[in-house]
Amino acid sequence: MTTFGRHPDATIVDLAEEAARKALLDAQVDPAEIDALYLGNFLGQSLQHQGVLASLIARRLGLSNVPTTSVEGACASAGIALRHGVMATRANMASTVLCIGAELLTNVDVARVTGGLAEAMEQQTDGATGLTFPGFFGLVASAHSAQYGTTREQLAAVPVKNRAHGVTNPNAMFKKPVSLGDVIGARPIADPLNLLDCSPISDGAAAAVVTSRPRGDQPLDILACDQASGPAAVHQMSSLTTFPATVAAAERAYKQAGVGADEIDVIELHDCFSIAEIVDCEDLGLLPRGHAAALIAEGATTYGVGDIVVNPSGGLLSRGHPVGATGLAQIHELAQQLRGVANNQVEDAELALAHNLGGCGATATVTILGARS
Repeated sequence: MTTFGRHPDATIVDLAEEAARKALLDAQVDPAEIDALYLGNFLGQSLQHQGVLASLIARRLGLSNVPTTSVEGACASAGIALRHGVMATRANMASTVLCIGAELLTNVDVARVTGGLAEAMEQQTDGATGLTFPGFFGLVASAHSAQYGTTREQLAAVPVKNRAHGVTNPNAMFKKPVSLGDVIGARPIADPLNLLDCSPISDGAAAAVVTSRPRGDQPLDILACDQASGPAAVHQMSSLTTFPATVAAAERAYKQAGVGADEIDVIELHDCFSIAEIVDCEDLGLLPRGHAAALIAEGATTYGVGDIVVNPSGGLLSRGHPVGATGLAQIHELAQQLRGVANNQVEDAELALAHNLGGCGATATVTILGARS
């Protein structure tokens, strides 16, 4: 992956090329061996006015006449790109596939980015009201508080943990720790969420090689890579305290991998906002429903403290969130963990889970990786 943050002199193609070449080098795969390319990107056409990005990236990499496909699932775009690569190899339509996620957001003004991100909402209803994603997740936080008693301090514990994890991540946008007071005292964004409860607008790219003919120093097994859809608008949701797409994708992934949630050693999940990590932990079956906020605040998912480790990279809150790249950045971190070379290395990590969420829970992917013995 590239560093996440501001890349004022780069294009989306530049960022994608950097991540892709790193992935090819790591996998010991020559570009000529790539049979297909899948790109996850959300706002390249909307904000950068550039279509056919997958083909442009293939040209830059010297991939001649390979089929190229762009996929879009809002913030879950890279997770979907990975899943398409997995499906292509399992269907024997390709032997070696290059999966990339890339996004460039910081070269346009915040109002345009906010409007672009809101395209992931149903425009006839939520979009028409002017609802933003901070506003939506503010509603989720309020609902969770009303139903389970989640406190302002418990919400703040999530960015405190993830910022602490991100201190050692060289690719992270933010590498400074924050305190509970910093989070609670930060500028209000959408009640009850403050600035530090929200992941930052970022640029970046990440990539992975999916192949049925692995080589390289430490290839990993993809034990499951599943996807599900869910409500795309507030009026379609029976509850604001769960994302059915996450629940369904996780259930399928656990069944496919033949493992339970309690067997996962390390997790990278979609903490686009502090409340999202709390809901995700419950939806993925990592923590009991209604108790995740308190347990996270007590250190249950903190590196070096808890029995399970969530977002040791710093997550979206610290690493940054170039939306189309996030899902494969999670895979990059988990690959490092399973190879035993991560910065916040989880001891004896053998099973890892990535969770990528798009829109108001309109889509979700869950991927389970295993280390090869």
